[in-house]
Amino acid sequence: MAGEELTDPTRALSGPRPHAPRRVGHKGAAHLAPGNTLAAFDAALDAGVDMIEFDVLPERPDGSGRLLLAHDYQALRAAERPLALEEALAHLAGERFSQVELDVDLKLPGYATRVVHALRTAGLVGRTLVSGTYAEDLDLVRAAEPALRVGWSVPRARRDYTASPLTAVPAWAALSGYRALLPGRARAALRSGRFDAIMAHWRVVSGGLLRAVRDGGGELYVWTVDDAALVRRLSAMGVDGIITNDPRLFAT
Repeated sequence: MAGEELTDPTRALSGPRPHAPRRVGHKGAAHLAPGNTLAAFDAALDAGVDMIEFDVLPERPDGSGRLLLAHDYQALRAAERPLALEEALAHLAGERFSQVELDVDLKLPGYATRVVHALRTAGLVGRTLVSGTYAEDLDLVRAAEPALRVGWSVPRARRDYTASPLTAVPAWAALSGYRALLPGRARAALRSGRFDAIMAHWRVVSGGLLRAVRDGGGELYVWTVDDAALVRRLSAMGVDGIITNDPRLFAT
């Protein structure tokens, strides 16, 4: 669990009863269909999501080539026919998806303005949030299209180091320090207008972070939550969005 404050979320904040969080499908709905595909987007819509998250990578690591939907280059190589960003946006711009928001996650630096151009061409700026771990690229998004919302994704890590016995102890120590510093950093970044949202891994979520995000005037989205009990706890805590591979968990 992400700490004592998360395990007792009802004590994290006082005030009115929290609103229902946005139901966000990770890679569309990656437990219902292959992630980052049109089939996953359709499955997410059928499951009643409010927002669809998907990942964008350039064809080559230097930022050149087509923009494709994939979480990493291993997934890109494994895909039989990677989905081009323009094809994905054309599908999501259809009438069926008109009430669904989008979270476009930039996995690497170097192609942010190309994504902005694609969103503008597809007419999807008004219902899209662009997220990523590289703050400087989010600054480029903000400068290129102020109407786009931007979300800072934290922490930046290639894998969950707490899951391995070899790295768990130092990883938990580092995570504790990070969790202590994150609320102040998030509050400052939101108040300055640099970001509109914080996209936080569930292990770094705390009542203190949620208070800081609210103080900063932003939103808090939590990733990636594939446990029904944790979905309920985060919902009771009052976070603004929960990102999951299986949107059916919101009905449990």
